[in-house]
Amino acid sequence: MTIQERMDYAARRKKDMNCCQAVLVAFASELGRSEEELLRLGSGFGSGMGTMEGTCGALVGAIMVSSLLSEKGEAMTASRAIMPRFKELCGGATICRDLKGIDTGKVLCSCENCVRNAVRAVGEALSKD
Repeated sequence: MTIQERMDYAARRKKDMNCCQAVLVAFASELGRSEEELLRLGSGFGSGMGTMEGTCGALVGAIMVSSLLSEKGEAMTASRAIMPRFKELCGGATICRDLKGIDTGKVLCSCENCVRNAVRAVGEALSKD
């Protein structure tokens, strides 16, 4: 599956699960984990860690994916690439509340696009296509 296909798949799956879970299941085949296990793993990270005050679940999922797919010692390098790229793609924010415009009334990035952007950032950081 290409990164574009994973982006589309994750956005479709977002309708049935939280943002972190959607990113994780988009990489299920590559991670060698069952969908059930990935859904459990990501269950507490939706809606900005359940409060909208925390980091976007899609970004958390992207870091989880990159950590599992990175060679020993390379996970931090991938994280350092993913976080700023996600922020750039999502209008300058990484916190769920800011992305959803709760205080400003201006949505910076929809959940579906956060999921797409997280998958894209993983693909770019790990040079996967």
